[in-house]
Amino acid sequence: MPTNIVTQLAAKSHDTPDEKRRPDKTEVDVVSLGDYTIGRFTFHPGWRWSDCIKPVVGTDSCQNNHVGYCVSGALSVETTDGSRIGITAGNSYTIPPGHDAWVDGDQPFVGIEFLSAAEFAKAPGT
Repeated sequence: MPTNIVTQLAAKSHDTPDEKRRPDKTEVDVVSLGDYTIGRFTFHPGWRWSDCIKPVVGTDSCQNNHVGYCVSGALSVETTDGSRIGITAGNSYTIPPGHDAWVDGDQPFVGIEFLSAAEFAKAPGT
């Protein structure tokens, strides 16, 4: 397994991110710390990847790898092979490429993403 190496002491707030992305019902706040990109993803009630992000990225399903931690809310994820999981507050998660996802309930889903933040919800070529 590869070893991650941190070479600098740093801290940044997602309240003043380096980059903001705002597709429909979506807030992606991205900070870069050295070689690492970390995102705070907020998906509002009614959010669904296939409705809100697919029009931006143009793929049939989400092609990102996700590693994250759910701060609050609930998200359902279904892979193209039909596997399904629920993610709720306090869960750490991994999600492979080839999936759809949607917010469950009337509370926003807030997750901290450690792997996909650099690319999630970006139009190709941007």
